[in-house]
Amino acid sequence: MTAGMSTQPKDEQANRIFRRNEPGTKRSEWNNWPPQAFEEMDSTLNVQQWIQQLISKDPADIDAILSPPNEQDEGAWKYEHLRQFCLQLNALALLLQNECFPETCAQMTATEQWIFLCAAHKNPKECSAIDYTRHTLDGATTLLNSNKYFPSRVNIKESSIAKLGSVCRRIYRIFSHAYFHHRKLFDDFENETHLCKRFTTYVTRYSLMSSEHLIVPILPNQQQAA
Repeated sequence: MTAGMSTQPKDEQANRIFRRNEPGTKRSEWNNWPPQAFEEMDSTLNVQQWIQQLISKDPADIDAILSPPNEQDEGAWKYEHLRQFCLQLNALALLLQNECFPETCAQMTATEQWIFLCAAHKNPKECSAIDYTRHTLDGATTLLNSNKYFPSRVNIKESSIAKLGSVCRRIYRIFSHAYFHHRKLFDDFENETHLCKRFTTYVTRYSLMSSEHLIVPILPNQQQAA
């Protein structure tokens, strides 16, 4: 046999699906490959891959996206979803930069009753809304990538899971500011991604935030109470 020649049958090689976007891939063809069963995902990042596959299939099907595969570790499931929320919130932060300026949004506020202090500083202090957004997402990303608290993406320590609620409360404020101060931008983003509704369902399902802090009326029961 010639050195370096593949031992796979030609038919098997031809039918093999490479799940990557090659240089020059058109936007319409981005991530355009057949879905894969969770059991077939042979990777340490299989949970992330599964969540992203479900979102790509139908971002509005929140129940399917939040329903874990059989025997999935609940801590790792909650952790991977929170990582995904942070990834997608960067897109909302990018849109906010076009109209959320320090001159017009000097504080991180939601309704008139809520002014949030930024925890990114040695002593929490007021930041403009856009700086708060950047600092909060940077801080959440740093924590979720910390080898100290999250050395594994397969099994998450109970002490580390306890930190997820704090991250949720902080990043939720990005949704609330956008909803109450940049409503059209929020609605356009939400209609496309359903991200706030999915996040609210997620924190409610796993008791990561108390209902009194969920001030964006995005779920049916919230809209009735509003």
